[in-house]
Amino acid sequence: MDTPVPIDSRLPDVGTTIFTVMSRLAQQCGAINLSQGFPDFQPDPALAAAVGEAIAAGANQYPPMAGVPALREAIATKLQLEYGAAYDAESEITVTAGATQALFTAIAALVSPGDEVIVFEPAYDSYGPAVRLQGGVVRPVALLAPEWRPDWAAFRAALTPRTRLVIVNTPHNPTGSAWPREDMETLAALLDGSRVCVLADEVYEHMVFDGRRHESVARHPALAQRAIGVSSFGKTYHVTGWKVGYVFAPAALMAEFRKVHQFNVFTVNSPAQAAFASVAGRAETWRELAAFYQAKRDRLRSGLAASRLRLLPCAATYFQLVDYRAISDLPDVAFAEWLTREAGVAAIPISVFSHDRADRGIVRLCFAKQDATLDAAVARLVCL
Repeated sequence: MDTPVPIDSRLPDVGTTIFTVMSRLAQQCGAINLSQGFPDFQPDPALAAAVGEAIAAGANQYPPMAGVPALREAIATKLQLEYGAAYDAESEITVTAGATQALFTAIAALVSPGDEVIVFEPAYDSYGPAVRLQGGVVRPVALLAPEWRPDWAAFRAALTPRTRLVIVNTPHNPTGSAWPREDMETLAALLDGSRVCVLADEVYEHMVFDGRRHESVARHPALAQRAIGVSSFGKTYHVTGWKVGYVFAPAALMAEFRKVHQFNVFTVNSPAQAAFASVAGRAETWRELAAFYQAKRDRLRSGLAASRLRLLPCAATYFQLVDYRAISDLPDVAFAEWLTREAGVAAIPISVFSHDRADRGIVRLCFAKQDATLDAAVARLVCL
């Protein structure tokens, strides 16, 4: 239906996210979907059963705005166990409707018109639009390949009196990198004495490989005092469609976060919160994830060693970057479409994660899949 009402778009240059585009194309073509970052296997049956039990027990009405107390207590316990960080469950932890909502809410709470926000690129594609919707200005700073660590000289140049927020994503989507301790310490030193806050996207916190340690902002007091951290139950428990995450922050920052949270989502569904409360305190669950996904990473990399794809380093997350330039000179978006249609494997082009759409001849593959799915994808890719 056409509308006679003229619309002044607030995001005139933004279309449908690449994840939706490629998953739709994969479905249309019957391709193996290694594009969008979700598992194709089931979660722990006990977790699914806990949702039904919560519904039967009457957890069907609004929970507290900040989240079910038992779940917030479990999150506080986890933060203490993992990072030695003490967060008050009542005033410093909030349950959210997934990580993307948490990120948007944090940006809305902290960014005013004209404020500048430093974003390290390649960057998850929700950051920039969220900043722009608040009237903020994105200041991109490059991550340097092949380890995808920050260009600190460029970061220093990007810092101005207008800088209000720095968005940090480690472990990093889409590159699969993980910042070492030195980078967190450098960031803390450069922000010392400033009014700049940090928004830390840590949704892949438990998927760090080869003996590395996730450097959460919670581990670093100089950053923790100015940071809102974001994590995701969907990523940790293989239930991305449940859309439940959480944030942790000092009480003053959390108070500002909740002012926005109460009006853009208010609260999160009760049965899922009750289910997560029953498992979130079990350290063995999240501590097994690194080995689980490292095995999948190694399976994919071993299979692709016989292909013409060049494997880039993968230190974390469940994403593997591959350089395809020995196969094709197509731009990465066109190559990803060709790969889906002709080879039957869907991937994500990396250029969409940078403001200048720089084409590096690289696509991203997701290995959060059953072994059979990975093997079938490898069989198609080695033939290219």
